[in-house]
Amino acid sequence: MGKGQGKAQGNMQWIFPDCELPPAGDSLLKGHESVIVLNLGNDEANVRFTLYFTDREPVREIEVKVEGERVRCLRLDNPDDMNGYVVPREEQYALKVESDTPVVVQYGRLDTRQDNMAFYTTMGFSE
Repeated sequence: MGKGQGKAQGNMQWIFPDCELPPAGDSLLKGHESVIVLNLGNDEANVRFTLYFTDREPVREIEVKVEGERVRCLRLDNPDDMNGYVVPREEQYALKVESDTPVVVQYGRLDTRQDNMAFYTTMGFSE
């Protein structure tokens, strides 16, 4: 397939139940979370985030765009990537990602609270 022939793949809703933005820390690599959205289709994806907390109402309407046949990495510690919202550090929450076209979504966390830093990525639940 050449450019412009991308077929939308993935799903339109993704859920990540275990999120927690770690402290940035003092190491060269700063603690963070990221969400990577891959749009294999031709059409721009309008993506909306909802954050669910233990003790307060959800934060809704964080919206981003991902162009067709592009990948976008969103750092959850960067308010510019989160439509101005500041994600609280060291507080558990869950994340729902919705798109108006099928996309593939991956979550990653780098935690530098100990010398043997932990980094992991996971695919969310989707249907």
